Amino acid sequence: MKAYKIALIPGDGIGRDMTAAAWSVLQKAASTRGFTLDGTEFPWSCAFYKETGAMMPADGIATLRGFDAILLGAVGWPAEVPDAVSLHGLLLPIRKNFVQYANIRPHRLLPGVQGPLKASAFDILCIRENTEGEYSGAGGRIHQGTLDEVAVETSIFTRKGVERILRFAFEQARTRRGKLASVTKSNAQKHSMVFWDEITRQLAPDYPDVEVTSYHIDAMAARMVMAPETLDVVVASNLFGDILTDLGAAIQGGLGFAASANINPERSAPSMFEPVHGSAPDIAHLGIANPIATVWSGAMMLEHLGEQDAANAIMAAIEATTASGIGTVPGKDRTDAITTALLAAI
Repeated sequence: MKAYKIALIPGDGIGRDMTAAAWSVLQKAASTRGFTLDGTEFPWSCAFYKETGAMMPADGIATLRGFDAILLGAVGWPAEVPDAVSLHGLLLPIRKNFVQYANIRPHRLLPGVQGPLKASAFDILCIRENTEGEYSGAGGRIHQGTLDEVAVETSIFTRKGVERILRFAFEQARTRRGKLASVTKSNAQKHSMVFWDEITRQLAPDYPDVEVTSYHIDAMAARMVMAPETLDVVVASNLFGDILTDLGAAIQGGLGFAASANINPERSAPSMFEPVHGSAPDIAHLGIANPIATVWSGAMMLEHLGEQDAANAIMAAIEATTASGIGTVPGKDRTDAITTALLAAI
């Protein structure tokens, strides 16, 4: 029987309950589809940082490298640990060390979910560059705390990095409806974003079956609200992709439905799967958070591992659950009730 080694990092706040809920659904799907998931839990979190001074041990990356995939709950507790510390201490090092350069986020309305827009038939796949760009971390501050203080944040765009994420997006468009929207702000950012647009045009002839259109980030934000049904695959830089995918989560009914995958397409290292709702300290331990985003992320993990039948079963269970009215309104149903419904639907 095929067995997969999964690293579980529940993290902080609601991440712990969401990971537990998703893991139970994943285990049931695996047991009915003839494979096993062997999970190893790691306590790396803001609580771990307060105890040890680090978000994960020095050998954390080496430890994770031996797993087939990583399921992350949520990381962050800003009242006690600055977000810049938690992000740069755990999530970004994993993405960068494991070359998880493709961040994938699906945006569509599940059955029974009422979004804020009149449109109800959109299906957008956002592809975000995940390892460089505006989140490269290059820069610094001098004369801190004085009137002469200077802060410099430098975006890093490499030809290799831009080309590989664009090719990945083109390939995704080929498997869907054959439409790709490439997003920049090249009218204002005349170096990095013009560079991105140029590479998009250079690659387009390699994909004659894909219709590619370039948009400015502000125009794309408006289009996602006014005409989301016109979009198929959207590709953007690290920062722009981050912003657009939160907008995508909003129009699909909220962060409780926002799944994501951090993919190493070459499979030279494990990929990581996570919801994007954050740790939500305000509702942590109340038992009212929606586990669907984490469960959906888990389905993306099984798909990446080659267990398409099990992934399909989980997605069908999610759709059956929301179609029945369970888990469709924030705070209406308790976490355990939604989880029970998902398990029953499997």
